[in-house]
Amino acid sequence: MKIEVPYNREKITLEVAPEHFGAILKLNDQNGGKPKKSAVEATKEAIKGSFEEFMALPGSTLVIVNDATRPTPTRLVMDAIGPELEKDKASFIIATGSHRAPYEKEYDFIFGSWYQTFKDRIYVHDCHRMDEMVYYGKTSRDTELYLNKHVKEAGKVIVIGSVEPHYFAGYTGGRKGFLPGVAAYSSIEHNHKMALSADAKALALEGNPVHEDLMEAMTLVKSPVYAIMTVLDRNHEIDTVTAGDVTKSFDQAVEAANKIFTAPLKEKADIVITAAPYPMDVDLYQSQKAIDNAKLALKDGGTMILVSACREGIGGESFVRLLSSASTPDEVLEKIAAGFKLGYHKAAKMAEVFKWAHVQAYSTVQDDQLRNIFIEPVHDLQKALDDAIAKYGPDCKVVFMPDGSMTVPKIC
Repeated sequence: MKIEVPYNREKITLEVAPEHFGAILKLNDQNGGKPKKSAVEATKEAIKGSFEEFMALPGSTLVIVNDATRPTPTRLVMDAIGPELEKDKASFIIATGSHRAPYEKEYDFIFGSWYQTFKDRIYVHDCHRMDEMVYYGKTSRDTELYLNKHVKEAGKVIVIGSVEPHYFAGYTGGRKGFLPGVAAYSSIEHNHKMALSADAKALALEGNPVHEDLMEAMTLVKSPVYAIMTVLDRNHEIDTVTAGDVTKSFDQAVEAANKIFTAPLKEKADIVITAAPYPMDVDLYQSQKAIDNAKLALKDGGTMILVSACREGIGGESFVRLLSSASTPDEVLEKIAAGFKLGYHKAAKMAEVFKWAHVQAYSTVQDDQLRNIFIEPVHDLQKALDDAIAKYGPDCKVVFMPDGSMTVPKIC
């Protein structure tokens, strides 16, 4: 059998004997293969009536959009609402959270042809600039919410996002446009410390301390907010658009996301090949989501092979420093327990996996950097697969996850 696995913008073809094939866990097509509405049509249908009412509210308009490490098709949504925003002289802020600022070439990915129209009214959030933050209050979990001053200065706020499973917030989208999107580093760090909880996991909302803290933080934002949430299919094309109230639109998008992103699996496998597809392959820090999802399909003692270009290396300095400073995964967890810093949540999730699984990576990250964080580098993906099959014997099974960053296996 031949199986295609994405790597950067290309595909790698692997061969596996039928007796070793377990499953391909892909994103589902809930449309049944029927022609879909265009992105513009789907967006216009979702915002019909309510968007015009919102835009009629007094005051300036600020639009919160995701950075280029997210698959959110902001440029396609803009094709539907861009003319109205241009007429309104709206401003934009790129919700980088704790990420770096976009590179010049990435503005086209975010805004498409609308970049030239709005380029002089685009702000880039910097979570470290406390002089640009405004204090909104404190949640019951003691997260002190500081948001970018442009949010406070705007008369009304539009947030454009995408909803898919998130390994500790339950799902992306909605409230995450504000925290971590346009929040101060200290606010992000305090909220993300809750990711260490066993209840902070993919698909979990009720009882998830991260999500519940995010939702409470949203209640501190008193500005009128209009949300446009997208749900993408396996080809990263718009499947569903929801719009209006930030909570209701998020809940509706979660319903659609569950039909697309969860993949049934009869039993766990000895080997899982999990890919972080472009643009979620920016670095190992972001590619970790493909590891966290794949663990749900892997047997105890199994081998996981991450396929990710990691175009910008490892990423997440504190994350790397912590992992490389420890001699065992248990030591990583002990250090986190002694003092949390932003980035440690990813290290914790990875260390938990390293305790019971053999993790390899096919990437551009230097070999010694990978070994320092308990990951074995591989340079020939087919050979790595063949060697793993030989290790586990004639009855072993392989599960392939070409959309590993977004697909959540469910044993059923």
